Amino acid sequence: MLDVTHLHGSRHAIGMAHGQRHAAQIRRSIAVYDQLFQDFVGLDWAAARQVAQRFVPAIERGFPAILEELAGIAEGADLSRDDILTLNCRSEISLTQASGGCSAFSLFQQGRQWLAQNWDWRADQLDNVVVLQIEGDDAPPLVSVGEAGMVAKIGFNAHGLGVCLNAIRSQTCGDGLPIHVALRKILESDGFAAARRIVEEDRVASPAHFLVASADGQAAGFEVQPGPPGVLEPNAGRVTHTNHLYAEAATACVADFPKPDSHVRLRRLDELLAPPPEASVSALFDLLSDHHNAPMSICKHTDPGLPEAERMETLFAVVMALDERALHFRHGYPCEAEQTLSVTLT
Repeated sequence: MLDVTHLHGSRHAIGMAHGQRHAAQIRRSIAVYDQLFQDFVGLDWAAARQVAQRFVPAIERGFPAILEELAGIAEGADLSRDDILTLNCRSEISLTQASGGCSAFSLFQQGRQWLAQNWDWRADQLDNVVVLQIEGDDAPPLVSVGEAGMVAKIGFNAHGLGVCLNAIRSQTCGDGLPIHVALRKILESDGFAAARRIVEEDRVASPAHFLVASADGQAAGFEVQPGPPGVLEPNAGRVTHTNHLYAEAATACVADFPKPDSHVRLRRLDELLAPPPEASVSALFDLLSDHHNAPMSICKHTDPGLPEAERMETLFAVVMALDERALHFRHGYPCEAEQTLSVTLT
């Protein structure tokens, strides 16, 4: 079972503590992505570091404070800032060819707002997953579940704002914040409207889906890209998403290349949520543990029939009760996890 890493103070102090605590995992993550970049886009780590430099101007414009944290992570892990920058730009570098998984949904029921998802990725990143609880001097307390060395992925903050992520495979990449930097900026937002401004005004460099919801019942899916995002409004209190684009504003200007299982998983999510079960932490983890249509199921286990480089499996599951400011986490397959880690912000 993973522990929660508590980080607090200035940007540099947060980064330094992150780098020191997770130095070994950060180095393993770099080894994983070095191999992934070579397998899918023909770049070694040195070449990937050069590609990552193109995103520095957008970060300097849209979220310059996070550069201090990137430098702190690097110092704590005894690496260069460019190494940590490259980790945080891994989607922009690799998702032109490599395709992740993930099944996500928001649910508003009986006055309560829920967010939940499975994160499906390469099995060699399982031990590099970290749970960060960050209390910065200039931002609201937040919790992020993701990969060591990255400034954010999936989580929520003390204002009751949460975000989930679905990867999108596309050859589109332009100006805007890298996906993981944009997620951190969203997690530092004071509410739904501020989060929406980030995807509409700062923009995101490469396509992804951000499922954003707040404790007051606001929710929407944003199919982000360098241009205006496609917006998916709730239907009967629900938004569902996997790994393909389907908002007209996004599909009109971005070509994506999803694997067939993305459509299969989305249909299954919609089946399980129409009507939804009576929401509870255990009921939503049961939904995320669904094996219907395996190996194209919501709870994704390793498919030995695929080439090794393309095998994806569920590495963790989260259920967020935003009205309670609580995140519940299962490491590995949610169907097999013997423990659930719960983190609450007050």
